[in-house]
Amino acid sequence: MPKFLLQSTYTVEGLKGLISDGGTKRVDVVRKTIEANGGRLESMYFSFGKKDTYVLCDLPDHRSAAALVIAIRAAGGLDSRVTPVLTAEEVDEAVRVKETYQPPGR
Repeated sequence: MPKFLLQSTYTVEGLKGLISDGGTKRVDVVRKTIEANGGRLESMYFSFGKKDTYVLCDLPDHRSAAALVIAIRAAGGLDSRVTPVLTAEEVDEAVRVKETYQPPGR
């Protein structure tokens, strides 16, 4: 199953919800949402950096990942982005594929 990284920043409204709910409840909500989309939560972390949360999860496909992020952003509590990520084994498989590519101007 493809793996995805969701990076989010709380809106003011979302921060108020976090203060009310706490971190553990938010992780439970994220887990249930991902599972309802046929996926699995691998990990969720809160941060004080450029982003407020980092979620690593498995989802069935890119359509499911897009639908999840659209629903999260439309709800208004988070500004989220999703990035497909690869395991080392997937990169190994990719580099064994011999692609022919000609750079521009050559």
